[in-house]
Amino acid sequence: MKELALHILDIVENSIRAGSSFVQIAVIENPAEDQLIITISDDGCGMDAKMLEQAIDPFFTTKDVRSVGMGLSLFRQAAERAGGNMRVVSQPGSGTRVEASFKHSHIDRQPLGDMASTITMILLANPRIDLVYRHCLADDEFVFDTRAIRSVLDGVSVTSREVIQFISRMIKERQNLD
Repeated sequence: MKELALHILDIVENSIRAGSSFVQIAVIENPAEDQLIITISDDGCGMDAKMLEQAIDPFFTTKDVRSVGMGLSLFRQAAERAGGNMRVVSQPGSGTRVEASFKHSHIDRQPLGDMASTITMILLANPRIDLVYRHCLADDEFVFDTRAIRSVLDGVSVTSREVIQFISRMIKERQNLD
């Protein structure tokens, strides 16, 4: 994967397959401390210790369509290649939290990429989930929350063309400001 947004998309897809109805994505950039931290948390079924160990193994997958599961192992590799690390915390019935840290200025750190497309793809494929995307750059914070969007839509679907275009534009504009 060429950008971190694609890793995020893959992990969120895993969260949804695990029964999540609420997913939180946090991107915390702190150039002054040379840190980038990405956290994906969900309220899915969670994993016991054995499954958690297997989930990080690239030769294990719960998917029927392929025999390898590269998502978490590739994300971990991307973090380690950029002077960081990744950890996964999970318990059955309590959801899962994936956190990766990167040295912000590291020459091998993948770019964050197109978070607007990532968020809109997640919503289009999973219109019923609640999603919070939080992006902090130094002291500036941007928060997108589907619950807040839905509260003003008055029954209009979050996946309607106009709403998706608005969401995409809002995130892209914000990302360009950062």
